[in-house]
Amino acid sequence: MKTFFGGTFIEKEELEEAGIDHPIKLEYYKQINEDDINIDGKTKYGISIVKTEYIPGDLKVETKDIKYVTNDEIEEDRILNIFKDKKVTLINSEEVISDLFKSKF
Repeated sequence: MKTFFGGTFIEKEELEEAGIDHPIKLEYYKQINEDDINIDGKTKYGISIVKTEYIPGDLKVETKDIKYVTNDEIEEDRILNIFKDKKVTLINSEEVISDLFKSKF
């Protein structure tokens, strides 16, 4: 099951610095993998990121699913809040998760 967690637009100034002249929206979804129960009976939680680029005359949508991130729903919410606040993209999402677990928030 996938539920919407939050979304954000990347600021125009950030896009211009990167040489991008069209809006980009990031959406974050909480995945609850009820079919994949761990040995200890805990639910596996994952994250989906949807990037939408509003290119004049076109719409480009990319999605990345990270099927398993944690067994703790509160921890998943913290990660999703960080993703939304920092505008984490599809490209750097797994690296950010790795860094978060190294520093343990």
